[in-house]
Amino acid sequence: MALQDSSGDERAGRIVVGVSDSLAGLAALRRGIREARETGRTLVAVRAWEPPEGEALYLRRPETSWARLWADDARQRLERAFDLVAGGPPADLRIVRRVVRGPAGPVLCSVASAPDDLLVIGMSRRRGPFARLHRRPVHRFVPDRAGCEVLVVAGPRLLPHEARILRRDDAATPLGRATADR
Repeated sequence: MALQDSSGDERAGRIVVGVSDSLAGLAALRRGIREARETGRTLVAVRAWEPPEGEALYLRRPETSWARLWADDARQRLERAFDLVAGGPPADLRIVRRVVRGPAGPVLCSVASAPDDLLVIGMSRRRGPFARLHRRPVHRFVPDRAGCEVLVVAGPRLLPHEARILRRDDAATPLGRATADR
């Protein structure tokens, strides 16, 4: 289906965004919203989820009520991402929300399957001794396997003390007090 933008160019495809809770994931959503506005395409926001203990352990003792709880949590996180990035879903865009069970890389590649789609993903800047434990980074999996153009958005650079403040559970703590408590 061809879409028309304000300049009269015909644009096909969709803007598919992988949404996560990371700063890079939020930056990708922000960029996806901008791309959708500029091109007049539909924005497809995708949140992939898996059982916390992994599929193999879940399949040993499946519990549908837990699976529903995790899927609802993924839906809430998707809505919260829109709240954090744009103050809620933008009213001027056509938005499709998808919450899909599965690993993020394969899920995003299957949703953004048309050659005219644009897939927007975030890339966090992992450093330190635990950076290698993240075995399946989406930004490494997707570009080689996607059937469409991929836009990788880097997360913001933070100073070490800024990252610690953002990781705290009590986000309501004013920044001035958090730095004074050291």
